[in-house]
Amino acid sequence: MATKKSKSPEKFEFEKALEQLEKIVNDLESGELTLDESIREFEKGVDLSRLCQKKLELAEERVKKLIEKADGKIDMELFEEHEGSTDV
Repeated sequence: MATKKSKSPEKFEFEKALEQLEKIVNDLESGELTLDESIREFEKGVDLSRLCQKKLELAEERVKKLIEKADGKIDMELFEEHEGSTDV
């Protein structure tokens, strides 16, 4: 059994991963792939999704460190205010 070489979440481009995920979804929804191709694409999508989730978690940790108050507490209101917001 071959081992997969996985990328570190720190060293991949989030936006490119999202583009790849979108392409995978479109390909799967098209119905033009064989069963084996569909399974391979689905596996790639799962891997990309996990990397994206990890990258988002790392970004959140960085933001938390940046907004940590002098007393050591984190002001989570900053996250809650913008939760669900689509503004960038």
